[in-house]
Amino acid sequence: MKQDSPITRRKSRQIMVGNVPVGGDAPIAVQSMTNTNTCDVEATVGQITALQEAGADIVRVSVPSMDAAEAFGKIREQVSLPLVADIHFDYKIALRVAELGVDCLRINPGNIGRDDRVSAVISAARDGNIPIRIGVNAGSLEKSLQRKYGEPTADALVESAMRHIDILDRHDFQDFKVSLKASEVFMTVDAYRKIAQQIEQPLHLGITEAGGLRSGTVKSSIGLGMLLMDGIGDTIRVSLAADPVQEIKVGFDILKSLRLRSRGINFIACPSCSRQNFDVIQTMNDLEARLEDVNDSLDVAIIGCIVNGPGEAKVADLGLTGGSPKNLFYMAGKPNQKLDNATLTDDLERLIREEVARRKEQEESIIARSDN
Repeated sequence: MKQDSPITRRKSRQIMVGNVPVGGDAPIAVQSMTNTNTCDVEATVGQITALQEAGADIVRVSVPSMDAAEAFGKIREQVSLPLVADIHFDYKIALRVAELGVDCLRINPGNIGRDDRVSAVISAARDGNIPIRIGVNAGSLEKSLQRKYGEPTADALVESAMRHIDILDRHDFQDFKVSLKASEVFMTVDAYRKIAQQIEQPLHLGITEAGGLRSGTVKSSIGLGMLLMDGIGDTIRVSLAADPVQEIKVGFDILKSLRLRSRGINFIACPSCSRQNFDVIQTMNDLEARLEDVNDSLDVAIIGCIVNGPGEAKVADLGLTGGSPKNLFYMAGKPNQKLDNATLTDDLERLIREEVARRKEQEESIIARSDN
């Protein structure tokens, strides 16, 4: 029950952020940012590890001082994920983290100061094969643009980005990506659509300061979804006032819903009604919590009654249809066995994990045969 995807990705120049390709035909990368004090190395490493376990491809770390730069070096030694250093104003911090193994510099050349300082940062990036991310934000536009436009607009965001891009162009530095973020969805979408037609570099998507877990998820899903449907976007960050791990989960859910990337189980579940023959909501909550460690792609339908249950189960990898006195479990679209409500969640978890293990074993067998 799948319609062909209408999405055609925008063609962009590919850069490398550590070992992660960004742009071109590479998968859309999912990114988050630490919210710990960077000088607290242990806490920051712990958060990066949690983000990695959740599936993060890239993590950004704020480096506001030279002390934070030194701490960044210690963090870099303890984690394997590509790290982006977020730096403003002080070019010396950028030079230091370049020495310490940063994978990308999030830095706006226009706020670094004199041209010799900009040249020094660009030279360090070039020598270290370090890409630069230009990050324009509606809340921190240049004063001249604030005077020109009166308030943040999509055109103001694009003009700000092009000013920074012009600086990199003058230094013949092309390994960069760009973000143009606002908390207003339409402004953000308009800005990305406009700049996508003007440059070839990859674009990092986000709705900045989107809100809390619920409201921010909705706003980000709408804004990023509109752009991704246009084929725009090479990396994404869902900005939430919540645990950064939630940003990764929501990011993958957005990509999964558009079939742009798949990670973990895709649950198809009914909202439940009085026809349900088991507690759908509790079953779903329990399964999602128990199976968070499963990264394999799998479609699992959990439907509470026989109205839509058989149809959904037949097109899913695994499916459950509510029935009385027992529920019917489907495998590969065919009835497989009946499950009792008393042990339903335990049985479903076991059957899902068995299917994941079976698929892994099958893949390993195919790889082994091809190697021979």
